[in-house]
Amino acid sequence: MTDVALITGTSSGMGLHAAVELARHGLHVVATMRDVGRAAPLREAAAAAGVEIDVRALDVVDHAAAARLVAEIEAEHGGIHVLVNNAGQGAVATAEQLSMQQIQDQLDVNYLAPVNLTKLVLPGMRERGDGRILTVTSVGGTVGQPFADAYCGAKFAVEGFMQSLAVVAERFGIRVSVIEPAAVASSFVANVVRPEEGGPYAALLGAYVSRTSGAFANAQTPESAGAAIAAAVMADEYRFRWQSSEAATAFVGASLADLDGERVLGFTRPWIAAG
Repeated sequence: MTDVALITGTSSGMGLHAAVELARHGLHVVATMRDVGRAAPLREAAAAAGVEIDVRALDVVDHAAAARLVAEIEAEHGGIHVLVNNAGQGAVATAEQLSMQQIQDQLDVNYLAPVNLTKLVLPGMRERGDGRILTVTSVGGTVGQPFADAYCGAKFAVEGFMQSLAVVAERFGIRVSVIEPAAVASSFVANVVRPEEGGPYAALLGAYVSRTSGAFANAQTPESAGAAIAAAVMADEYRFRWQSSEAATAFVGASLADLDGERVLGFTRPWIAAG
């Protein structure tokens, strides 16, 4: 029987390419997106690669819909062997500029949605004694960055959840991991929530946006990031934490070795220095 992979956020970017790469590896891929009317690029990429992908609608913040989908896939295929939590959303604003609803939205998409899907697939994986759960976090899941308060907070949260779960899940044959991309050239940036222009933070935000625009100008390609996601899923060796590029590895390493926190603050302070 062919192993089944469920992956979210596949209408574009690295999620699209990860879905195609997983299908190349021989998995039956169920690729989800909020609006299947946007599935044409994925279908075209799959056709070009000579693979088939099962495209289905899912808004990851609709927990009841996620439960129905997981039940449908398990009934049709006998189980879900791989879950890739890829769907995400960014927000560029600092605490005072954020409404509590915007903060909740970041938690809903980047933290609670992958937690919910993970909970839904765990029973079947546990009963079979086998499964892989990979959550696409971000370098922002280890490095707090200016004007990314809510986004990084949610990504830190999901990394903490998955790291805590990992040692328990492995007792039942389930591998729980995260992968941390740095900047990836995709529509993610276009969909980022932003504050209104002006106000006391305008100069600092302008400096940050200028610096970040430069980073995305030299960003990893979505094809490369998607391939890294698929490689992490299919790897024989188990690691909890993966990165999608050498740049991402260097970036998160600065934080993971930063015992007093000053190293990260030291290299992020210049990001908001105007002129």
